[in-house]
Amino acid sequence: MPLREEPAADDLLAIARDVLLNELLPALPPDRAFAARMVANAMAIAARAAVQDGTWEAAALARMPGDPRGFAAAIREGRFDPGTPHHAEAAALLDDITRARCAVSAPRALG
Repeated sequence: MPLREEPAADDLLAIARDVLLNELLPALPPDRAFAARMVANAMAIAARAAVQDGTWEAAALARMPGDPRGFAAAIREGRFDPGTPHHAEAAALLDDITRARCAVSAPRALG
């Protein structure tokens, strides 16, 4: 069990985001509203990142043939193109990585 003080980082971000959107944003001039919404979105992403555990990343790295740079180079070289022996495994790994990242940065994209 972590030895964190309450409220946790994700809770603090949620509270601050709520204040920004519901109290400060309505008082801002219209030309500042977009910037405030960008800050609110960044806070939501940071809150989701704060609670996401790193197990997906460790699992992805364990499944990856070689290191990430080598894997990326192999993709660019076409070694995982459709019809190659390990295409399905590489595609599944990339899909899992994309879904884990979207869960933080754009969870609506997964719906």
